[in-house]
Amino acid sequence: MEDDSAEIELLEQNLNKTHQISRRMISILTGLDARLVKLEKSILPLYTATQKLNQRSLNIDRALSKIDEVASSQEGIAAEEGLILRGPQPGQVEVYMDTLGRLNAAIAFKSSDADSWDTARLVETGAKKLTQLYTKLVAEGSSGSPPIAGLDFMPVMFPPSLLASLKPLVAFLRTLPVPSTHPSHPAAQAILTTLKEAQRGYADMRGTWNRKALETHAKRVIDRAETLDGVVAGKEFGTWVANLLRTAETEYTLLVDLAPLSSPSLLASTYDTLLTPLLQLFTDTNSSLTSLIKRSLHKYTFHALAAHSALASSQVQWEALLGRRGEGRKDTNELRDGTNAIKGVCLRSFPEFLADLKLAATGPGKGGEMGVGLVDFVVSTVQYLDKLPDVEKAVGSVLHALGDGNWKMGDGKRVGKGQRTTTGEVSETVLIQHYVYDVISTTITSVTTVSRTQRRGAFGSIFLLNNISYFHTRMLLKPAHPGLAEFLSKPTTDILASAFRTAKAGYFEANYSPLMQALSEDREKEKVGSSAWKAATKEKFTKFYDLLEEVGERHRMAKVLEEDEEARKAVGEEAVKLVVPSLQRFTQKQREKEFSKNPQKYIKLSVEEVERQIRNFYK
Repeated sequence: MEDDSAEIELLEQNLNKTHQISRRMISILTGLDARLVKLEKSILPLYTATQKLNQRSLNIDRALSKIDEVASSQEGIAAEEGLILRGPQPGQVEVYMDTLGRLNAAIAFKSSDADSWDTARLVETGAKKLTQLYTKLVAEGSSGSPPIAGLDFMPVMFPPSLLASLKPLVAFLRTLPVPSTHPSHPAAQAILTTLKEAQRGYADMRGTWNRKALETHAKRVIDRAETLDGVVAGKEFGTWVANLLRTAETEYTLLVDLAPLSSPSLLASTYDTLLTPLLQLFTDTNSSLTSLIKRSLHKYTFHALAAHSALASSQVQWEALLGRRGEGRKDTNELRDGTNAIKGVCLRSFPEFLADLKLAATGPGKGGEMGVGLVDFVVSTVQYLDKLPDVEKAVGSVLHALGDGNWKMGDGKRVGKGQRTTTGEVSETVLIQHYVYDVISTTITSVTTVSRTQRRGAFGSIFLLNNISYFHTRMLLKPAHPGLAEFLSKPTTDILASAFRTAKAGYFEANYSPLMQALSEDREKEKVGSSAWKAATKEKFTKFYDLLEEVGERHRMAKVLEEDEEARKAVGEEAVKLVVPSLQRFTQKQREKEFSKNPQKYIKLSVEEVERQIRNFYK
């Protein structure tokens, strides 16, 4: 118990000491707190003053930083402004465009309208400088002397080096602000006006340049048309038109790539401006060719037909090309107008050609002497018909427009009923057959009429045989153009064959019938008595050889089928078969009757010699 009491007492003592210590600590802390309160009250004004100083210092630093930034910005703007005002320099076009792009983008972030307007004016200036460079490059590619390389030339495009410079420039120009894409941009309208002027300048330069390139060839086509064959000249004109179309097609492709403003409406109007010089050149060239043809339609008929064929074949491509000029030009078609002008000339050519053939029968030589060779209008008709297959489409089209049989200007009837199309109209091939029939029949009639103007019928028969045989051979036996056979209908071949038979029969009638008549039997004189018969026989032999000499002299003066050896020999064979057998029978019969004691006095030539002499007429 004592021990427990002792421990309790010890604990109480310790507790009292701890209590005393706690009281002292509380007293110390209370004093410390009072001192801290006093310290805080004394320090607070100083702290407040220090905070204000720090804020002021921060504001000063910020102001200085802003001043430095503004100063630096003003220096950059001044440098960019100088760069823009100088314009794009060689080798620095990319830098120029980058700078202009940054200025344009900065307009959206400007804090004031004044800053935006200043930058916009700078952007406008830069746009003008770039369009000037664009125009300069286009001018370089559209100047100088165009290459001359005949009709087979390629359209003159930009050199590759210029294209390499133009394409990135055009790509940037298309990004410049215009009202349709940047309605609120201060310089959008001015930039649009600048780009429109540049695009119009492009069209003017390219149009003038291409006209200059094509004009040389156009003059060559017209100059050569006066000396070339009509079909060839018409094809050259067609080649020139094709070159014009190819040039226009190429220019449209270039325009799509190089136009600063690529909207469909602006492309259409620009293309229309570009095409205007080319279309005017076409109109002038077509008018020159038409005027040439009208001066001598007979001479230049196939110029007109070949040109009409060339223009008609280009119509679809032309319309497709001109459709790109915009809605306002749909009713304008220079090629259609030119085709109609040429077609009008072609419509005149067919009736006029037939009229000329009829008039040939009353031409020089009527009522007087003339040669027995080929007459001009027969040769020209053969040449005319030989060329028809080369311009078949044009001939068929024009005859269809003229109307079946109307080429005779109301004279005569149609040649039978031709093959008709599903629409009930006569096909163009049949129309050509009808026309060819009329040409051939009119030619035969005219040459027959001319042959009758000879005062000596025997010479007229040779003239007729020469011309009809030539016509018959060149049309049926040896046509120069294989396509001509398609145009010779059954009535046409029949009339040719009939005319040839008639001409040949007339030739033998005029030249050999008197010989045959001299060898005819005179039975009345045989009954009178031997002396009368002998006298008549002697007279027949004398007359026969005199007439044979006349025929020989005539054939030495007038050659039969001089240009056709085969046909000439065939006629000679027929003459031998006509004369020699009759002479042989007559001679043999009279020898047997002893018409004379000296028959050699009257039989001047043997049958063999007569045959040889007749053959010599045709060598």
